[in-house]
Amino acid sequence: MLARVGPRLLRRAQQLKCSARLALAPQRLNSGLPVNIGVLFVPQQEAWVVERMGKFHRILEPGLNFLIPLLDRIRYVQSLKEIVINVPEQSAVTLDNVTLQIDGVLYLRVMDPYKASYGVEDPEYAVTQLAQTTMRSELGKLSLDRVFRERESLNANIVDAINQASDCWGIWCLRYEIKDIHVPPRVKESMQMQVEAERRKRATVLESEGMRESAINVAEGQKQAQILASEAKKAEQINKAAGEANAMLVRAKAKAIQLLVAALAQQHGSTAASLCVAEQYVSAFSKLAKDSNTVLLPANTGDITHMVAQALGIYTTLTKTQAAKTQDEIPPAHGDPQPPSTEVLKAEQATFS
Repeated sequence: MLARVGPRLLRRAQQLKCSARLALAPQRLNSGLPVNIGVLFVPQQEAWVVERMGKFHRILEPGLNFLIPLLDRIRYVQSLKEIVINVPEQSAVTLDNVTLQIDGVLYLRVMDPYKASYGVEDPEYAVTQLAQTTMRSELGKLSLDRVFRERESLNANIVDAINQASDCWGIWCLRYEIKDIHVPPRVKESMQMQVEAERRKRATVLESEGMRESAINVAEGQKQAQILASEAKKAEQINKAAGEANAMLVRAKAKAIQLLVAALAQQHGSTAASLCVAEQYVSAFSKLAKDSNTVLLPANTGDITHMVAQALGIYTTLTKTQAAKTQDEIPPAHGDPQPPSTEVLKAEQATFS
């Protein structure tokens, strides 16, 4: 009696253990194990693993298939569709000793039905456990702040680790996504305080930058105002100085004219002016060939006496009217009588000779 009860209890314990494990692991998506009736229709995107007398025989592909009843048995049914597995929530410790609760979603696909059937007892459960351990290992390398910033790289590292281990299982991991990251309440409060402090800091910095820009603008305005005021004052002084200079020049010219008139009115003044005009007339002819190659000369250029007489005649003609007007206004000067013009001509001819 005891010999019979012992094996039954053992089998019952194994069944309970297996059912508990299957309850934790997600159920595989297949259509169940069909019965071999000789003629079988395999659905699309499924692979049926057939054993003949307990040994692997072949894999049935979608469509019509024929088997030998009693000898052939459909041992495994593998779904070739993409499988979505919910990874249970787990705890992990980061590099800065913060405990996190993380869950995720795993996307798998059976690539080799033979390896998926005989390589591992429960491939989905094995991949789920591998994903959890890899997640804990990767989180231990990152700090809390980097966990939130590097979720994509974390997912890629988990996928690479799963594919390296699941190659012999005939399963390929397509992607892994982290669903939720639960932070302890105290850490969440600290993070909230950090965020608020950061926002206050940014607000203070922005306010100080605004005040600085305002002060710079005010200083620039004052600078421009002073520059414009100094330029206006400078222009005013320049204009005033130019006006005074022009006035002094006009007064000097008027005084010079008065002095010239007074000098001409004196004795021998007209003779001196005639001599000056004759000198300028003669010197003008000496400069004609220096300025241009084309020179226009009078017919009697070689007669110096005639040229001087012509210049004095022009000057006498111009001053005759003015002398007639001023003769009544200016009293005659006492002294030596004015020498005649012929004497002046003779003196000039002697000088030029």
